[in-house]
Amino acid sequence: MDTAGKRRSKVLKMIEANDGALSASSLAGALGVSRQVIVGDVALLRAEGHQIMATARGYVMETNAPKNQYRRKIACCHSPDETREELYLLVDRGVTVEDVMIEHDVYGELIGSLGLSSRWDVDVFLTNLKQSGMGLLSELTQGIHLHTISCKSKEHFDEVMEAMAGAGFLVKQDE
Repeated sequence: MDTAGKRRSKVLKMIEANDGALSASSLAGALGVSRQVIVGDVALLRAEGHQIMATARGYVMETNAPKNQYRRKIACCHSPDETREELYLLVDRGVTVEDVMIEHDVYGELIGSLGLSSRWDVDVFLTNLKQSGMGLLSELTQGIHLHTISCKSKEHFDEVMEAMAGAGFLVKQDE
């Protein structure tokens, strides 16, 4: 196995052994390479079929990702300034916000993995977003986006949806 192959094997073992998320920067520091090398390594590992999920906090094996029993997609719409409030509303109610998705006119579906289940997760995500200089995916669609969320049950989901509707974060259906 070549040096790059050995490094990818180490990256995979490190991610598999960790219960939480490992950032590309922490992997890079541990292996003495750049963050970009790790990003490329993980892309190759995923292409080989390894179930590595990229979250706002870093890489996790899909088997180690927090899961609730009931999963649904919800259609949301709000301004960028309301993002923290929307995400806090969800995680404060025990929901995991697994991803964000938009329908782009050129690219079709664009999905960003999030894996947010606490205010700390939300704060880290928003800090990283701000430091990157990038915008929210929903800014490409005038605030309209989907989230895959997971929660305990259908009843729990219904309560969360009621709170989201009350806060005005759901896409309104035409009557």
